[in-house]
Amino acid sequence: MGEDCGARGMGSFFGLKVNLAHFFSTAPFRSLDARFTFCQNRFMATEIRFMNELFRIVGGALRLDLDRVRNYTSFLADKLEESGDSSSATRLRKMLDETNHELRPANLRGARTLPVDSDSRFPLIERVNVRSLSEPPVVLSEEQSATLREFLSVVKSHAQLEAQGIPTDVSLLLYGPPGCGKSRVARHIARELGLELYLARLDGLISSYLGSTSKNIRALFDFAAQTPCVLFLDEFDAIAKLRGDTQELGELKRVVNSFIQSLDTIGKESIVLAATNHAELLDAAIWRRFTYRLELSYPSPAMRAEMWLSFLNTMPFPQADLEILVDLSEGFSGSDIHDTCLRLHRRRVTESIEPTLHDAFLTLLGVTVGSSSETKFLSKLRLATPRSIAISLRERDSQRYSHAALGELLGVSKSTAYRWTTLQEVETNG
Repeated sequence: MGEDCGARGMGSFFGLKVNLAHFFSTAPFRSLDARFTFCQNRFMATEIRFMNELFRIVGGALRLDLDRVRNYTSFLADKLEESGDSSSATRLRKMLDETNHELRPANLRGARTLPVDSDSRFPLIERVNVRSLSEPPVVLSEEQSATLREFLSVVKSHAQLEAQGIPTDVSLLLYGPPGCGKSRVARHIARELGLELYLARLDGLISSYLGSTSKNIRALFDFAAQTPCVLFLDEFDAIAKLRGDTQELGELKRVVNSFIQSLDTIGKESIVLAATNHAELLDAAIWRRFTYRLELSYPSPAMRAEMWLSFLNTMPFPQADLEILVDLSEGFSGSDIHDTCLRLHRRRVTESIEPTLHDAFLTLLGVTVGSSSETKFLSKLRLATPRSIAISLRERDSQRYSHAALGELLGVSKSTAYRWTTLQEVETNG
């Protein structure tokens, strides 16, 4: 009898277990479980996203560095508000306000004191308001984009990498000819990371009293270590020249050593970017201090095509004309193409006419003034006669530069372009 009761009890127990398992596996509970898992993962992702700021706040508190604690607390409040957690952001700003009524919690970042030259008292850096800037997207090659994506990914994954013991001391050196997008890439990085951008032109960092230059460097990096920002060091070759250069003073060589030491000790508190137009002047030790290096050279035909489309925007140039502009702009920097398009936009507004291919051609020729003939194809044609230009372009690509296209480009009739390029006339009689 007892055994039968026990058997029935065990059977009921196992039956209840099976029924409960089946009950909790039904669609409503599977959906609830999925939502719970999603919320849990989202919460964990949010926590990890703000770990960088928490680590830096704790680090500042342990070092009794009140400025760092305040700066990163303010930055954390900004990020929380951007993520939609206005309540937590308000609480943090209220705590800051209660500890120091001179602070302005709503816009604390704009109130930070910039470092100044120890002699002239001029600011060593300037804040770039990247949020107020409206500019076309950065145009890069696939290889350049891959390098930039990797750099941004590592910076954004700082907390996860640190948790696994992987070093995250990252810095980026941008090098290449003037006008190829180094400053625009710096602004893009600051926007992507949600950080303030501070620009330091190193040619202005060198004091007339060379002994003060090292002090300026220390002040610059001390500011960056205490302030969540992207520190952009422009004209980097001005201070990072070859230490073996016999033209430089011994004091300036010591300044280079001081700069290298500052780069080594800045740690993980800020993102350091540097840009130079003269990579060949940089010390080998400087190159080793930058974990990422991105060369920005003159754009390829595909990149130029993308730039023309982006910068021309609403101006109605036919595809054939765009292909001609892409070819004529060989050796031009992105800045040159942007300036050309900007001048055409201005003319469109001030003269109330749609710019033509001839207008674009004349503007491109104007941009070549002062340029080396080794870089810009059009530099060789700037002082040539229209007939000589027509002959040169026809020899370059007879299909692209048809007689009709040459006439439109040079502002003459198709028959005139035909006569220039087919009849062997003496230049003085042409």
